[in-house]
Amino acid sequence: MKLSTADFHPIRWSILAACASALISAVILYGSGEYVQSAQNELGSAQSRLNDARNRLATASQDQENMAIYAGEYGALLERNIIGDDQRLDWMEGLEQLRQKNLVADFRYRIAPQKNYASQPPIDSGNFEIHYSEMKLQFDLLHETQLLNFFAALRTGIKGRYQLESCTLQRPGATDTKDPDHPTATAYLKAECSGGWITLKNRNTP
Repeated sequence: MKLSTADFHPIRWSILAACASALISAVILYGSGEYVQSAQNELGSAQSRLNDARNRLATASQDQENMAIYAGEYGALLERNIIGDDQRLDWMEGLEQLRQKNLVADFRYRIAPQKNYASQPPIDSGNFEIHYSEMKLQFDLLHETQLLNFFAALRTGIKGRYQLESCTLQRPGATDTKDPDHPTATAYLKAECSGGWITLKNRNTP
């Protein structure tokens, strides 16, 4: 069956309407796809922002808990004069007070100038510099227990942190290594101990 030009005129509006309808449908479908994609992108972005906000909230809560935990420890270190400047005069006064208690027969000490502490292996001290003031002690003892009692009293009676490194004891009648033919004769044990006072300095503090 063949259509002539005369046959086309009666149906041309129907054809144009169908074409217009198809075009509009295509535009609507394309616009719907773009809207759905945009909506999905926005949903993903909103979910990402929500997750980020939850993470920040969790971090803030954890930081608050840590502050509550460490605030007490930080305050205790301040109270014991471990955080701050060299407390040399306080240490010396505390040692003289220990002398008056007669915990040992006699003792002598020497505190060296403060220096930066280099730990082995190195440690991460965070926002603090670790300072170290070496202090050596020499003791005259009646027995070994006096030495233990002395350091127990030092830890509890003097504010600060004394790190004991080593002690050596020489018993009565021990041979003097400088003169092996003449052994030393003394009524006391001799002890020599090495260590140092540790203080922490906040790097942000002038």
